[in-house]
Amino acid sequence: MSDLLAQLNPQQVAAVTLPPQHALILAGAGSGKTRVLTTRIAWLISTGQASPHAVLAVTFTNKAAKEMLTRLSAMLPLQFGAARGLWVGTFHGLCNRMLRLHHREAALPAAFPILDMADQLSAIKRLLKNLGVDDEKFPPRELAYFINAHKEQGIRAAQAEGYDDYTQRRIELYAEYEAQCQREGVADFAELLLRCYELLSRNEPLRRHYQARFCHILVDEFQDTNALQYRWLKLLAGVDVPAPGASLFAVGDDDQSIYAFRGAEVGNMRAFEREFRVENVIRLEQNYRSFGNILDAANALIQHNQARLGKNLWTDAGAGEPIRVFAGFSDLDEAHYVVDEARALIREGTPPRQIALLYRSNAQSRVLEHQLFTAGVPYRVHGGLRFFDRQEVKHALAYLRLIVNPDDDTAFVRVVNFPARGIGSRSFEALQGAAHRANSSLYNAAAGLPGKAGVAVGNFIRLIEALRAETQGVSLPEVIEHLIERSGLRAHYLGEKEGRERLENLDELVSAATRFLQEEDDTLVNPAEGDALSAFLAHASLEAGEHQAGEGQDAVQLMTVHAAKGLEFDAVFITGLEQGLFPHENSELERDGLEEERRLMYVAITRARQRLYLTHAQTRLLHGQTRYCLPSRFIEELPEALLQPVGHAAAPATYGNPYASGASAGRQESAGGAERAAPEAPGGFRIGQNVHHAKFGAGVIVSAEGHGADARVQVNFGKQGMKWLALAYAKLTAV
Repeated sequence: MSDLLAQLNPQQVAAVTLPPQHALILAGAGSGKTRVLTTRIAWLISTGQASPHAVLAVTFTNKAAKEMLTRLSAMLPLQFGAARGLWVGTFHGLCNRMLRLHHREAALPAAFPILDMADQLSAIKRLLKNLGVDDEKFPPRELAYFINAHKEQGIRAAQAEGYDDYTQRRIELYAEYEAQCQREGVADFAELLLRCYELLSRNEPLRRHYQARFCHILVDEFQDTNALQYRWLKLLAGVDVPAPGASLFAVGDDDQSIYAFRGAEVGNMRAFEREFRVENVIRLEQNYRSFGNILDAANALIQHNQARLGKNLWTDAGAGEPIRVFAGFSDLDEAHYVVDEARALIREGTPPRQIALLYRSNAQSRVLEHQLFTAGVPYRVHGGLRFFDRQEVKHALAYLRLIVNPDDDTAFVRVVNFPARGIGSRSFEALQGAAHRANSSLYNAAAGLPGKAGVAVGNFIRLIEALRAETQGVSLPEVIEHLIERSGLRAHYLGEKEGRERLENLDELVSAATRFLQEEDDTLVNPAEGDALSAFLAHASLEAGEHQAGEGQDAVQLMTVHAAKGLEFDAVFITGLEQGLFPHENSELERDGLEEERRLMYVAITRARQRLYLTHAQTRLLHGQTRYCLPSRFIEELPEALLQPVGHAAAPATYGNPYASGASAGRQESAGGAERAAPEAPGGFRIGQNVHHAKFGAGVIVSAEGHGADARVQVNFGKQGMKWLALAYAKLTAV
């Protein structure tokens, strides 16, 4: 037993050796929570306080469950045969196990199939077709999200509330979907947890059995539990009618709760402390990952959140290097710096895989990917696709390819029925047959296609021809913007659960085209017409080629901050730290949105072991237009003593007005790197100029209109938002 505790610090030992009572372990980033959780299980078993059959351990990923079992195997080599009785797994995995043991009571077949997301979507499409429901009015993906969101809240169709006719119809379709699944004896992922919860709720003997069996329930990443998961745990732990000896050991970090968009409720941690009358709260604050300056920055940042349970990370590894802050003139300037610094780190001996480039949204990866590709630095996009490989980008490019070359069958196949326009498999088979007989492209064969199929395909052909006509003589970015609207791509993704991110990628495609024109202006014969479009498509194909690092090749890691949770790197770059980008502009409109964004920044900071870089740009190309930006409020919330400005960055003392050094005032950098004067604004001001207002503080001019007494300027005041000010009355002062 002493061997189990020998490598633990005093707080970890206190957590591992707690008596069998409800306990909350506040485990900070890098504090060894997995070690505490697995050692707790091993300690309970090795001291005879619990048999393997009395332990239930819940994780959030299958990978984490396997890691836990592997560690237990090493800790309990002689007893691991018995330890196979442990129930260790994800919420869905454990519920699946329970439902199969009690399938009759759960009204399921013994070997019921589980529908993955693709299967569920297929089942919904089949349902809509059988009911004669228009899948354009009720998109299958949107309906799947509606159904799963209700299930994850523990709401059946019979309990759902319809506030209007459209919602009421979706509830009716939810009920039909439930009936179809029950008739076919299948369950989707959301159903596993809901069906298991309902089984335990209504079957008291079964519930009592499991309450008596699982005397020790241990939960990892408790801050990520949703409403139904918490209710399931309450049932098993017998909190309402306490089961003899049952204890819930919850490990989590409210400061790292970043999945509200998936239904996670950080408030579950406070509810647990209150409802379970938790007396044992242990804070694991010693960090084994990062140097002191990084932890001090994380602590200072997260203290701005109000509803925290509270802890303060520390380390005995020393302060380490200061946090480097880079302020670029443009997003391209920022990308140049990040990639150059990454190359320098690699030359100094840092393995590429230990360098992470983080960003708030996937659309930001494009300019970084482009610069890495240009510099010949191997990279890998972690947890996602490279920009030009993303579904929505490939769809838009396919439309562009058809405008240039209607005989491109690959592009035709990709978008002929996307978004859905009633061209089913039979219609497409008929079209393929016609093309084969005529030895022509699918596009040309469409004219001879009879019947309903001919009408549907003909409508698509007319759409492509209209797009070609409407985009003649139009600039490349405008062509792409028009195509996204006219093709129905924007309307389609507006109705999707992940639609916002996909639309951001489509908007970034417009920016990519704008940047491409800036870089290739001298080489294009006629940039206003087909020459630019053909050249851009060739450029996209080249960058979409096999330039990402191969399997096993050492490479720089690119990922969103969400994807980085649970990972750690020697050097971390947090890019795009600007108001409206990180924190995201939508956070100001959502309840607790800003606090969630701050937790996300906290997660990003605590991924770094040795070096941390914070970068932002004065101007950024968004939607094909230059946007003037202010630094993220999160930079302002960090202690100045921890920050070291590098490159174009202003002195730390000026971070309330980051461009006051004059190095960049009134200027912006073109894609080629040469400086040019910023556009004039009324009253002697310039677009992009830093100004000060007595009420709103420091800001930057982003737009202007009018003349003389009617002159107005739009100013980005960061935390205070965007303001239109009349120059005759505003009393703005240039900085």
